[in-house]
Amino acid sequence: MELLTNEVIYKKTPQELTAFLYEGLIVNLEAARDLIAENQLFEANQKLQKSNDIVERLGIGLKYEAGPIAEQLDNLYNYMAIQIILANRKKDTSLIENVLKIIGPIAQAWNTAMKTNVNPAVVRKMSAYESNIMRENTNSEETEDENQP
Repeated sequence: MELLTNEVIYKKTPQELTAFLYEGLIVNLEAARDLIAENQLFEANQKLQKSNDIVERLGIGLKYEAGPIAEQLDNLYNYMAIQIILANRKKDTSLIENVLKIIGPIAQAWNTAMKTNVNPAVVRKMSAYESNIMRENTNSEETEDENQP
């Protein structure tokens, strides 16, 4: 994992910073799991607190205008935060493993998406399509309401 200095942070895109957060979360959770197994509970506590801080930062960075995926991620982040707190309180490595099973595929999907070259024109067309669909849905709901006795 690359050392994040202020200079490095300012040169990264928000997407790259999110990838760093996912990587940091995984590294800290794995370290906490191993430290609990070695009965180094103070150090494990520090790693789990850092993990929870990362989950909180991921949640803060969500863009809800991006659609329902942001809300779903928010729910997952809240669930993971609770599991990390419980894992820390109980020193339960199975709870840490469960969080790792959730965050691993999300981080992998994020990294894959970052490597995919998306044409901005396609994104604009998709946004226009989504806006049109939203208008059509709103109009049809209004029409249905007007037709109700």
